[in-house]
Amino acid sequence: MSDDGLCCAACRAALPYLDAEVCPVCAHPVPDGAICGQCLQHPPAFDHTVAAFAYRFPLDQLVKALKFREHLILVNFLADALAARIRQGTDAVMALPLHPLRLRNRGFNQSQLLAARIAQQFKLPLLTGCVERVRDTPPQSSLPWQARAKNMRSAFAVTCDREIQGKHIAIVDDVMTSGASLNAMAKGLKQAGAREVSAWVVARTLPHADQTSVRQQTARSTPSGCTRKGQAVVASKRFLPPLGVRG
Repeated sequence: MSDDGLCCAACRAALPYLDAEVCPVCAHPVPDGAICGQCLQHPPAFDHTVAAFAYRFPLDQLVKALKFREHLILVNFLADALAARIRQGTDAVMALPLHPLRLRNRGFNQSQLLAARIAQQFKLPLLTGCVERVRDTPPQSSLPWQARAKNMRSAFAVTCDREIQGKHIAIVDDVMTSGASLNAMAKGLKQAGAREVSAWVVARTLPHADQTSVRQQTARSTPSGCTRKGQAVVASKRFLPPLGVRG
């Protein structure tokens, strides 16, 4: 059993860590770790991305358990896995904010909890209230990729320029898929005077071909004592609580 009591070493090792060479800007897997073609042609507002995992089973179920079933015990586990991947320092950390209505409904912002843990780990300032979500947009996960950037237009407002100007700011979030939310917030930070913006995410959603590659790596690393369902590791009930995702 691990020090945090969440899972055994075998199950921890079988998680879909994002160990492949990735684009340093968007964390999309590329053969040589160079900046990918998409980021060269259409550079996002953020400058770097760090992701600990590929967003696939069983890690995806842990993220959903945190977000939708309030399994807050997972915060430190996921934040520490992300912190272990971070190599570049920043001046401050902030979370991707929720709209007040969604925050009221959920009761907490999982990204804020992750950001607080990481800021504590690196002894960095945690900026709260500097960026507000001013539009209650539909969840990005409910939209096709092509509609996500439009959904995020004018979604954020920067409210404290002084703490941001000339600084390298890291935005913490749970999952990056299209990157539209992080890009919109990074754009606002840059307009407010941020020198550099990094995206720190627990997991990166990958295209199907890259998911297959990660799945094969995970299958090869599956330790004895763990069972498989298809190519995926079946985690213990204590590690992976049953989940009925809502909304």
